[in-house]
Amino acid sequence: MLTHRVVVLAIPPVIGYDLTIPPQVLGEARGPHGEPLYDVDVVTVDGGPVLASRGYGIAPSAGPEALAAADTVVVPGTMIAGPRRDGSLPDDLRAALATVRPDARWVSICTGAFVLAAAGILDGHRATTHWKYADDFRRLYPGAALDEDVLFTDDGRVLTSAGLSAGIDLCLHLVRSDHGAAVANAVARHMVVPPWRDGGQAQYIERSVPRRPDEATAAVRAWAEAHLDAPLDLATLARRASMSLRTFTRRFREETGLSPGAWVSQQRVRHALHLLEATDLTVDEVAARAGMGTSASLRQHLRASVGVSPSAYRRAFRGSPAPSAASLTDSTSVRTASPTAASARLP
Repeated sequence: MLTHRVVVLAIPPVIGYDLTIPPQVLGEARGPHGEPLYDVDVVTVDGGPVLASRGYGIAPSAGPEALAAADTVVVPGTMIAGPRRDGSLPDDLRAALATVRPDARWVSICTGAFVLAAAGILDGHRATTHWKYADDFRRLYPGAALDEDVLFTDDGRVLTSAGLSAGIDLCLHLVRSDHGAAVANAVARHMVVPPWRDGGQAQYIERSVPRRPDEATAAVRAWAEAHLDAPLDLATLARRASMSLRTFTRRFREETGLSPGAWVSQQRVRHALHLLEATDLTVDEVAARAGMGTSASLRQHLRASVGVSPSAYRRAFRGSPAPSAASLTDSTSVRTASPTAASARLP
């Protein structure tokens, strides 16, 4: 299996936190025999070191010619003036982006989305960026469908994330999409971060501090995760938390950003994906253990969340080589957007 080549393009003044995420997350992904699944390089437009936004320099690990061989190009957050202020793109940066292969995958973290948008790459695509800069982005790039209320977006060959730590969520999503939940979970465990925060989760959640320990929903959530095959309706969860339905629902949303029902559904899908990857249980048995009741319900949930049937997911991620986008689709469900030639996107 060929190693997937990832090039992180550092554009000064680069956000150092954003820049370190792809090498750390993707570089930690390992195959069944411990082999690296991604080859990650950091490059700059001119091949020299770049200044980070917090007063230190970063030396690239490869020259800008690596862009031409990249399977995935990641643009981390940057404070570059043109794309951030007036929508212009420096000639040298435009030329560097034009060397990227037409079939490469484009990824941005935080304000890196401004660069992709200035290059025309986000035109017609759903995208996000840091919530603080959403108004500027929308004003400069009306051709992109901005959604500042999510952690990340996946529009086929074009993926974007919100600010800072949301880049970790997006990179874990890349690993999960390319190699399955088990590999992504192993990376998350190494990094001591949550293995999965859904892309649709709100960027900015106001969290109030519980006044009493018994007001928190953490214990109920832990119990629910251990009993996903049991009925987990709102009344059951609220009763276990010793709260009224209204108080429990409000507290739950404050602490997770999701309604209890949406959260339970999310955990059941994740558990079902794990069982499909790690066990030989039948689809009916997976559905029962994940609390979805029937195989028809499981198929419906998986098509809504990952776009494929249980059997297609199992075929793709049971120790087989990294699947292509096409291998994760069938005649009734295609969720990835068709890639457009990079040369056509660059104005």
